[in-house]
Amino acid sequence: MQKQSCSPVFHIMAKPAGARCNLSCDYCYYRKMKSLYPKSSFCMSDSIMERYISQTISAHTIPEVTIAWQGGEPTLMGIDFFTKAVCFQKKAAGTKVKIQNTIQTNGVLLDEDWCHFLHENDFLVGISLDGPRKFHDMFRKDRKGNSVFDKVTNAVHLMQKFKVNFNILCTVNSYNCQNPNELYRFFRDDLHANYLQFIPVVESNNTTGNNQGDFISQRTVPSEAYGNFLIKIFDEWISRDVGTMFIQFFDGVLSSYLLGQSSLCVLQPTCGHEVVLEHNGDIYSCDHYVQPDYLLGNIKQSTVAQLVDSEKQRQFGSFKNSSLPQICHKCEFLFTCYGECPKNRLLQVPDGSGKLNWLCTGL
Repeated sequence: MQKQSCSPVFHIMAKPAGARCNLSCDYCYYRKMKSLYPKSSFCMSDSIMERYISQTISAHTIPEVTIAWQGGEPTLMGIDFFTKAVCFQKKAAGTKVKIQNTIQTNGVLLDEDWCHFLHENDFLVGISLDGPRKFHDMFRKDRKGNSVFDKVTNAVHLMQKFKVNFNILCTVNSYNCQNPNELYRFFRDDLHANYLQFIPVVESNNTTGNNQGDFISQRTVPSEAYGNFLIKIFDEWISRDVGTMFIQFFDGVLSSYLLGQSSLCVLQPTCGHEVVLEHNGDIYSCDHYVQPDYLLGNIKQSTVAQLVDSEKQRQFGSFKNSSLPQICHKCEFLFTCYGECPKNRLLQVPDGSGKLNWLCTGL
């Protein structure tokens, strides 16, 4: 299989069920994306799935390629869909390329059959859980407003039973940020989870799903509270858990110091290397910018390599740096922040040179 030239590092988040989900989380920005496809069944066809896999493999020249599945809720596609995907991966990759599948899920549908499949096919699972019951139930419920905490924690125990590799994705919001140690110890001592991602909730009220409004929601984590949250967890982690607990943000900052660039996209100098593949083959610049203005094209007409390496995507990526306000250029921590994620730049600076990130003080 001939390789196509492309950006040296890029990542595609495929959404086989689009914005379709079996939960109704208060802070979910993605469910608003259903309006982009009003007549869609939100179900990726086998032909789009095969194009995604073959084009992603072709676009890389490295021995291991990640195939990432997100949502909405990707498990709504059923095990059969992913069984077909794995079979096609083996055919497309041959013997020289190793495939690493990742899937982000709310965990509600994970049963023994799912866990057997995930283990047998070496999937890395990200499971969304906001902490102990009182924290998880605050903003994450099913469509009828009922708790799903027991189903999610049961999914964690099943994955441990079946030896499925997983990490926890925990949003940091205005409620759970007040109890960082309780949250961290729950994951460590009660769930025995070793890999944690903390994602700050920053949302402004608007109808599009993109952070373009002027009013910050009550769910948004206050900036200083976010900083204190990370500090409290870091102090406990550094005193007893280094080497046994792995926290994505800490690793990302550490790589800035040791390697000169973070492993996290939000802390890198430019954007554009993490695109979204919708269920119908449309590719958008970023998970937080699934809007008509950021549509790059469709993999039925262009290849993944061409779209990721397009001029439109390059401009999107460079805007992160070119739009930094002057105060950021003078900051001693610019090398490990670069203004964080552009979607969180919501604060006007006095000199009018740009917008400051909502999380700046806390970071």
